[in-house]
Amino acid sequence: MLLKSADDKSKQIQQLEDLLIVAPTAKKTLIEKELRNVKAGIKGEQEAAYLINFDLEKSQNTVVIHDLRLDIGGRVAQIDHLLIHRTLNIYVLETKHLHAGLKITEEGEFLSWNAFKKCFEGMSSPFAQNERHISVLKEAMSKIDMPSKMGLRLSPAFHSYVLISPKSRIDRPKKFNTSRIIKVDMMVKTLDSFIGNGGFIDTFAGMARFMSQEDLAMSGQTLVGMHRTATFDYAARFGIDVIAERITPAYGAATSTSKLRENSNNPHTHICRQCRSTNLSIQYGKFGYYFKCSDCDANTPIKISCGKNGHKERIKKDGITFYRECVDCGTNSVFFVNPL
Repeated sequence: MLLKSADDKSKQIQQLEDLLIVAPTAKKTLIEKELRNVKAGIKGEQEAAYLINFDLEKSQNTVVIHDLRLDIGGRVAQIDHLLIHRTLNIYVLETKHLHAGLKITEEGEFLSWNAFKKCFEGMSSPFAQNERHISVLKEAMSKIDMPSKMGLRLSPAFHSYVLISPKSRIDRPKKFNTSRIIKVDMMVKTLDSFIGNGGFIDTFAGMARFMSQEDLAMSGQTLVGMHRTATFDYAARFGIDVIAERITPAYGAATSTSKLRENSNNPHTHICRQCRSTNLSIQYGKFGYYFKCSDCDANTPIKISCGKNGHKERIKKDGITFYRECVDCGTNSVFFVNPL
């Protein structure tokens, strides 16, 4: 049963895109990198959520919670996906959307492929990250009135898994155990022996912890009630005074951040007209700028208009960032940021 979907991240993206307009040149690269990371993270979580929901959102034996943020005693856990089965097996799933590949050394060090530098770079261990999440989750679960059998309170068993994009390559070592690192599209099949779409109980220990559907739903709803939405202050993070800063477009008219936001036309919902994918990049061709789909290789024309008769908006490029500009209105806003 699906109890919680992911929080809306559009305001987070909008804040970064607005900040990118007023940021000094020296900080634009950092903001663009953060924007790419946020979009990639959202895409990875959406991909995993779709596959989880496809199999489990109507299950009466498994609770599904996406994007759960817990703040217990000042310790915070941001859990991408949480599955709770009636046997009180709890699966904490950490999503990693890597553009190219992942390599794990014999010592358990995680490396991600940098396509620009053509080399592997160190990254934080998702296992260690998940263990911190589980530590906070255990504290949260201790506050829930769990069912009991024969006078003993039922105790959940926690399992940590890392989900990787189906298109990413995984270089696995021979000695270090990587069985808990799985491709998103193989996730349900991998966990099926534990959570069972048909509600089968696989182990005697599982039967001992078996609880009712009502208790399962109540426990999940209590956890969802503990969710605390994340807030972001990217201006403070990047050290930018958004009140004092102003952007001066190429044609020389100063425009405030608020005006730029008002004239932005939902810059992060572009889709391929052929396959409906959002995996796009802007390219330049015979007839000007257009979207190129990385999934089906189709082209999608770009149509922009400020909505006023006689005005002609245009696309302007600055590195990997594309702006929509109307000289007549005196507006300039981020339209799209190409992936690397």
